[in-house]
Amino acid sequence: MDDADKCAAIATAAYADYVPLMGQKPAPMLADYAVHIARDIVFVAERDIDGTTDIVGFAIIIEKGEGYWLENIAVAPLAMGCGLGRTLMESVEDYLRPLCDRYQLYTNVKMERNIGWDHKLGFTETFRGVVDGYDRVYFEKEIKT
Repeated sequence: MDDADKCAAIATAAYADYVPLMGQKPAPMLADYAVHIARDIVFVAERDIDGTTDIVGFAIIIEKGEGYWLENIAVAPLAMGCGLGRTLMESVEDYLRPLCDRYQLYTNVKMERNIGWDHKLGFTETFRGVVDGYDRVYFEKEIKT
């Protein structure tokens, strides 16, 4: 399995609980991870599992006309609760700090756990609305120097 397939499998596992709540697959379950790896900035978290190092989480940064976006962050369920998400976020912000003073993300309104985590990390809600068929919540965060 290549890195793109591993990221897709992590996203599928990490977002599976949201399918019944949303009535459709969340966008991260439909993403083309090979394209993200080729075009965007992708951070991975690895862990040794049974003597083999494997990807257990990732974060993707994309650049859009209006700035940088955290397109996706996901951790495999077997690795959740170990601080990998926070470590990935620190890597994202360390990378972005010399490039910009803020970045954005969005999540689905049904993803209350994610929304709570975004608030806890210091993101501020900027907009709610239906975009691309998803009821989304948009956030922005200032990067501290």
